[in-house]
Amino acid sequence: MSPTLIVIVLLVYFGALFTISYFTGNKADNESFFIGNHKSPWYLVAFGMIGTSISGVTFISVPGEVGFNQFAYMQMVIGFFFGYWIVAKVLLPIYYKYNLTSIYTYLENRFGRTSYKTGSAFFLLSRVIGCSFRLFLMVSVLQLAVFDAWGIPFELTVVAIMVLILLYTFKGGIRTIVFTDTLQTLFMLSALVITIIAVKNSLGLSFGGVVSEIYHSDYSRLWFFDNPKEKTFFWKQFLSGIFIVIVMTGLDQDMMQKNLSCRNLKDAQKNMYWYGFSFIPVNLLFMALGAMLYIFAGRNGIAIPEQTDNLYPMLATQGYLPQVVALFFVVGLVAAAYSSADSALTALTTAFSIDILEIEKRNLSPDGQTRLRKRVHIAIAAVVAVVIIIFNRLNDRSVISAIYTIAGYTYGPLLGLYAFGLFTKKSVRDRWVWIVAVVSPCICIVLNYLAPILLNGYKMGYELLIINGALTFSGLWILQKKEQGTQPKEESTRLSCATNGILK
Repeated sequence: MSPTLIVIVLLVYFGALFTISYFTGNKADNESFFIGNHKSPWYLVAFGMIGTSISGVTFISVPGEVGFNQFAYMQMVIGFFFGYWIVAKVLLPIYYKYNLTSIYTYLENRFGRTSYKTGSAFFLLSRVIGCSFRLFLMVSVLQLAVFDAWGIPFELTVVAIMVLILLYTFKGGIRTIVFTDTLQTLFMLSALVITIIAVKNSLGLSFGGVVSEIYHSDYSRLWFFDNPKEKTFFWKQFLSGIFIVIVMTGLDQDMMQKNLSCRNLKDAQKNMYWYGFSFIPVNLLFMALGAMLYIFAGRNGIAIPEQTDNLYPMLATQGYLPQVVALFFVVGLVAAAYSSADSALTALTTAFSIDILEIEKRNLSPDGQTRLRKRVHIAIAAVVAVVIIIFNRLNDRSVISAIYTIAGYTYGPLLGLYAFGLFTKKSVRDRWVWIVAVVSPCICIVLNYLAPILLNGYKMGYELLIINGALTFSGLWILQKKEQGTQPKEESTRLSCATNGILK
């Protein structure tokens, strides 16, 4: 596909984003940037969050994973749905009750400043690495497809990509992102559907024939109940899916910031229910696409790449499918990466401004707060750009993936902190909480290494998140004070009722 054509399409694409930014960023203030003035339509938030959740990593990895694990990922997606329901019923009411801008403020109210700063710091670390990793993959594809041919260095491509994100999120923040993410989700899903249609036509099948072909193929197995030692075992995947949503949506400033921009709690809960439900068919389509790509490659004698993540990009961009697929693949990949990165950049700015700099507690005028927030936004974008460039200099995908995986361990302490705060009345020795939060993921890294050796080949999966949270919870139990916690009695009672409702 012509690099010039790709650039023209991307310029039109970014033109649409900047047009949205112009109108939504007009007269925007800090409240607009942080929580969208509580005026975001819940249905736009729900639709846009699909794109945020399905990053560029998911866009290319889920179809490739079908070759190894068939449709096992859907077991986790079903768990996601129940996780979204728990977030809507337990966490959102608390965030709205206290009118939070940063969700980690809850930790200060419940435990103290050290817990508050620890929770926010773990989020900042996770999101900087996660956002950088996702953008690194997208920039690498664009560099290979376009900018290498023009002699443009990787570093300049990274800077240009970050400047574009910075410019259209600079004024409006979350108010802009609610609308841009809606557009980007539309582009991403369009790329998915168009690719499925193109592969279907290339195979000479009807839609019914595609369903039959996938069902009778070697890629369609969905349920895995036979081997508890494997990562694909149903209960591992299902329970992990629930807890992944709780921590990576319910305890994540990036995802919750959009929910907090809704008009009220009821709208935010509707958003969560519909978003959770729609995630099932969207992921099913991605996995169906993966099966179709493997079938297509087999029918045409195309060698499967060693890195299965490259299967979709290879077939889409190297002439195996119609050019329109290549065009929409690039747009879809950019949309998936940008819808994740722009909201992450805004959430990082919010968390650093509110939690670390405590911008709302400073003796600053509204204009002074805005100027400080804008400087933070630029600084965060620069940090992400530097991390992406470091990833490229490492030049080892396995090392980079390991760094990304380690960053995922930092969500375990958040799970433990919030679980202890919500479901006990106990207070803790706040100044030591950070030690528990650091030690717990370190223990999990060791467990992940030792499990296959000590447990006869047992392979740790996402259940490490649950173990990580349990270790943090146990550490906080050791740090508890003798006196009763500071949690008001009426809130404790309400949380107990909510918990009982979930268990029933």
